[in-house]
Amino acid sequence: MNLEHLKALVAVVDEGTFEAAADLLRITPSAVSQRIKALEASVGQVLVRRRLPCTATDAGALLLRMARQVQVLEAETSAALGSGMNIRAHLPVAINADSLATWFVPVLQQAAGWEDAIIDLHVEDQGFSSQLLRNGDVMGAVTSDPVPVSGCRVELLGSMRYIPVAAPGLRRRFSTSRGLDWSAMPVLKFNMKDNLQQQLLAARNVQQSPPTHTVPSSQGFLAAVTAGLGWGMIPELQLTGELANGALVRLEDAAYQDVALYWQAWTLDSQRLTRLTAAVRSAAKDQLRPGDPGEATGPSRAGNRRRK
Repeated sequence: MNLEHLKALVAVVDEGTFEAAADLLRITPSAVSQRIKALEASVGQVLVRRRLPCTATDAGALLLRMARQVQVLEAETSAALGSGMNIRAHLPVAINADSLATWFVPVLQQAAGWEDAIIDLHVEDQGFSSQLLRNGDVMGAVTSDPVPVSGCRVELLGSMRYIPVAAPGLRRRFSTSRGLDWSAMPVLKFNMKDNLQQQLLAARNVQQSPPTHTVPSSQGFLAAVTAGLGWGMIPELQLTGELANGALVRLEDAAYQDVALYWQAWTLDSQRLTRLTAAVRSAAKDQLRPGDPGEATGPSRAGNRRRK
């Protein structure tokens, strides 16, 4: 398959339109279209859905994955040959927002010194990030899915612990002689995929859904809880002093939920990808909780968590 055609496929999917891909590749939109058509003719299948934004078909996803692998290997081969070309390979990675805001930061600090790679982060729910691997959108993903995607290797990184917290005033308002009024106390969720708070409510047999606010930002979520908008499950790693100084209080001292995180990456013989995996593994070892995913680690276990 023609390398330039594969590069055009990556550009169209990443940029979303033929025009933007043309700007990236410094050719005309017509030339991009011709390359995509030629690639489709060579495999006998439609590879790109022509809509806004352009997306890869199932067949296109297979070629997209190969195209990204070829680009990384091309860059590493050029370096090994001493061609003098300073090619930075793109390393697209899927990461959930809570991890990005906490334990993943040292990975970024290491990547700041890599002169041969460009990190392209896709912020996605950890329960859905493995789909980005299947689609060929990313080379590695932090995921809650322990089942390896075809062509990928998987390893347990550890667990993130989430604890239910609220502003002191909110807890006082909804405290009764029988305990907290869970059905009336406002709660936060990250987005439609975030069911961690709902799992805790279900474990307490709360039948009536409380008022629920949506805050789709890790930092904003913590700020909203601190402001008293509602209670929420906050990563233990994100609480740097709020419990100690009284800005937040635990709703139940013994309540927590642990979410197991895994690293899935392509089984590609790539120095850059191996280096990225080592950085992720090191950061996780230093900050995440070790644990056997087969063991219960709290009053109730979380299946998926924050995400975007």
